[in-house]
Parts: sequence; C-alpha cells; structure tokens
Amino acid sequence: MANPQHMRRRIRGIRNISQITKAMQMVAASKMRRAQSAALAGRPYASLMNKVLVSLQQRTDAKLHPLLAVREVKRELVIVFSTDTGLAGALNTNLMREAARFDADKTVYVTAGRKGRQFLARTRRQLVADFQLRDAPSFVETKAIAQFAMEQFLTGEVDRVSVLFTHFVNTINQRALVRTLLPISPFELPHAPSPDGKHDPMLGYLFEPTAESVLDVMLPYYIHYQVYQMILDARASEHSARMVAMKNATDNAVQLIKDLTLEYNKVRQASITTELLEIATAQMALGG
Repeated sequence: MANPQHMRRRIRGIRNISQITKAMQMVAASKMRRAQSAALAGRPYASLMNKVLVSLQQRTDAKLHPLLAVREVKRELVIVFSTDTGLAGALNTNLMREAARFDADKTVYVTAGRKGRQFLARTRRQLVADFQLRDAPSFVETKAIAQFAMEQFLTGEVDRVSVLFTHFVNTINQRALVRTLLPISPFELPHAPSPDGKHDPMLGYLFEPTAESVLDVMLPYYIHYQVYQMILDARASEHSARMVAMKNATDNAVQLIKDLTLEYNKVRQASITTELLEIATAQMALGG
C-alpha cells in the first residue's frame, strides 16, 4: 500500500510546480502578444520594399551589384537565431537538427542566442562570431549582424550566407527554416507578370538621382531589414512556443494532482477501514 505521507508530499510538490509554470505561462503570454504584433507589423513593409526592388532590377542591370554575385560555394556562413533559455518545447531541438545538417568542414557559424552557441560548442563546429540581443531588439541592434554577414561575403571569406531561424506561423505552429541571405536572389512579385513578361509595380515613379544609385542604397538596407524581420519571427516563435509549453505543463500538473488526490483518498479510506476493522475485531475478542 502507498504511503499517505509520501503522497501528500508529492501532491504538495506538484502543486508548487504548477504555480511556477502558471506564472511562466502568463509572462510568456504577455511577451508573446508584443512579439507577435512586432513580427506581423513588419511584413507589409517588407512586401512594399520588395515591390521597389522589383522595379529597380527592371530599370538597371542588377547582376553587376556585388551583393547579387553568385559564386561556387566552397565556404558557407550560417547565422543561427536560437533562444537564451529553454522551456520552449521542441523549438531549439528542431533548430539544432537543421544546424547539424550542414557540412562542418565547409561551414562557419554566427549565433545570436545561448542555446545555439552551446550546441556548436558541444558538436565542435566553428563559431566565428556571437551576438547578444535583448528580448525585444531594435533595428539598430540587429544591423551589426547583417553588416558582419555582408563583410564576410563581399571580402570573399564565404561564398554564401544562410540564416537558420524559426518562422512564426501562428501561436501553435512554428517552423525551423533555412533561408539564403547572400547572394540576394532575384526579386519576384507574388502575382503573375504582364503578358510581355515584365511588370513594374512602381510604374509612374521616378528614382532620383538614378535607379542605379538607389539600388546601391536599397540592397544593403534590404539585407538589414531581412535580418531584423527574421529575428522578430524568431522572438515571436520563442514566446509562443514557451507559452504553449508552460500551459501544457500546467494542465498536466493539475491533472496529475487530481489523479494523486483521488489515489490518496482511496488509500486514506482503506487505512481508516482497516483501523475500524481492527478496533471491531479487538472489541469482539475482549467481549468474548
């Protein structure tokens, strides 16, 4: 028979854990709402920027720009956006699984997040830079990562730059994605072009002083903003995954408390019944 005292201690311990996970769930929910709003608010701006770049590449010879130069990939730089803390479900596990797919001999890494840095140290992969970011980083803070990636690409240290991050779909669904940051792929619009094969989304607009000079400014800014948007997605995914994980932990703890309380009551009732039987038996023996 189970020990009632041990069961009471276990119920008390699980109840304390459920209070902690409930508090973490509420904190994550608060951060999640802000992070989701920031991630979703930037997408219309990215769409408009894409339209401008589509128009610019149709008015210039975009292939001449060094950020669009396609080279044979002998060395690749992978930027990994992970979390600083755990308790976020399978988010970091999925990220590290994707990070392990790259050829360690031809890949160097840049990290933003303690979990990614620890994984690379455990697997003895080459880490060339690590960036510390706040929970809600600003655009200016994230520019350092994009600038470092562009310098590595333009100097020929690497032939391709990829970003590994968690793309935010919704509160329940987040996907680990690998996207090529450099060289910049040709820009496309989501809808079909005109019959002549071209479609200028900024028809009627003039670029001053020239389309070429505007493109020179826009491409680095595009890289900066892409990195910033990926970080916003990663933060929204992190807080969403943590909120869901803590909610599941709290629900499981509450259910476990119910099951243990029922079992404890059964044990206690059996103990009381046994004691009553012993008293009745003793009384009958004395009476006899």
